[in-house]
Amino acid sequence: MKEIGEGVTYSFEFFPPKDPEGEERLWSAMRALEPIAPDFISVTYGAGGTTRDRTIRITSEITQRTHIPTVAHLTCVGSTRDELIEILARYKQSGIHNILALRGDPTGGPRAPWTPTPGGLNHADELVTLAAEVGGFTIGVAAFPDGHPASGLNFDEDIEVLLRKEKAGASFATTQFFFEVDKWRALVDRLSARGSKLPIIAGILPVTNVAQLNRMAELSGTPIPPAIAARFEALKDSPDDVRKLGVEIATGLCEDLLDAGVPGLHFYTMNTSSATREIFEQIKDKKRG
Repeated sequence: MKEIGEGVTYSFEFFPPKDPEGEERLWSAMRALEPIAPDFISVTYGAGGTTRDRTIRITSEITQRTHIPTVAHLTCVGSTRDELIEILARYKQSGIHNILALRGDPTGGPRAPWTPTPGGLNHADELVTLAAEVGGFTIGVAAFPDGHPASGLNFDEDIEVLLRKEKAGASFATTQFFFEVDKWRALVDRLSARGSKLPIIAGILPVTNVAQLNRMAELSGTPIPPAIAARFEALKDSPDDVRKLGVEIATGLCEDLLDAGVPGLHFYTMNTSSATREIFEQIKDKKRG
């Protein structure tokens, strides 16, 4: 995988499909994005760790079937420490050497009460430490420009958590989706003031569905700026117009982030490719490292 911080990275996130039809859609979307030559592709876990085995399988197949580096998600949810070590070994055997170490969401979503798995880990920094001890991985973590719901959106606490993850062995972070460049800039500035060298890749969500956006924002705790919410609400009965607006807003955010010196843009594709490809076409003339 391209060294994070050595020029701007462009990456895409997929989730494991639930059925053969969904799997074909995923591979179709991935084939459509291959000409962009992404720096890496990441594959998520479902809430509560429900897609763990599919995540391992799909990530392994991407590694085998494409020339695109992969970043596999790994969470504390539903696994003992020994099982996590086994999963890391399976990733290594499949040629996967990049992971995103997350606490993970409980079955009820990120706002549900957290109950650690008996014999497992309690926080993402513990998982970073474990992966570093196993060795052989580039370790990424999550960052939250609008605050993590589990911290009560306490920005100071989130900064301390990121610093602990970096100290434990994390070498980059990817953010939750957000809508305002100043949120990313504030996070980076606060970390830099504490001596952090952790590159913060910006997570970008091209909005194509208003109901889906509202649901994701509710679960993640990401506030939708009132002006943006009003623009989407006015178009909610016109899917084509919603999609066009989503591409326009995401493109503008990407351009602002590139101007601000972002080390990478990570697109939450929702397992489709068209909106992401449109955004990339509009920003590709920006200097790419």
